[in-house]
Amino acid sequence: MSTRLIRGLSAGLFALLVLAGCASTSEPEPEPEPMVMEPEPAPEPEPEPEPEPEPVVSPDGVPLDPMTGEPIATVFYFDFDGAELKPLARTLLAGHARYLRDTPSARVAIEGHCDERGTREYNLALGERRAAAVRTYLQSLGVRASQLSTVSFGEERPVDPGHSESAWAKNRRAVLDY
Repeated sequence: MSTRLIRGLSAGLFALLVLAGCASTSEPEPEPEPMVMEPEPAPEPEPEPEPEPEPVVSPDGVPLDPMTGEPIATVFYFDFDGAELKPLARTLLAGHARYLRDTPSARVAIEGHCDERGTREYNLALGERRAAAVRTYLQSLGVRASQLSTVSFGEERPVDPGHSESAWAKNRRAVLDY
């Protein structure tokens, strides 16, 4: 063999060994997984408030109780010689206040009444205090003064013309007239 040929084969073999030595025997490192950012969940939309039901009134124009569908009482009774609203009256008047706030065009006259005991002048003044107590309470619940008017009939319009405690109790009242 010629020297040239041996040198060529030696150089080729050397090159193969060098290349083989450079090749790594370990497995390639896996590429890092791309970092996935989870999007923040979108905030849940606030539920839309349910619309207020339209005020419903009886054929007489009296507001109806939304729970029962019955007209809300319009007569409120007082103790003898008193003008303080009872707890039941306050509860019922809250329903009237809701109706009046929701219906700005509604108007109500508040009538004050008394039994036959006392002078005409005293009973007119007491009837006015009773009507004013109802008006003041409705205004405290947000009803505009322009929707309310008061009048006292004193003892002039009794519901029961009798002369007993049960008749007098029926006549000590305030009445809402829509």
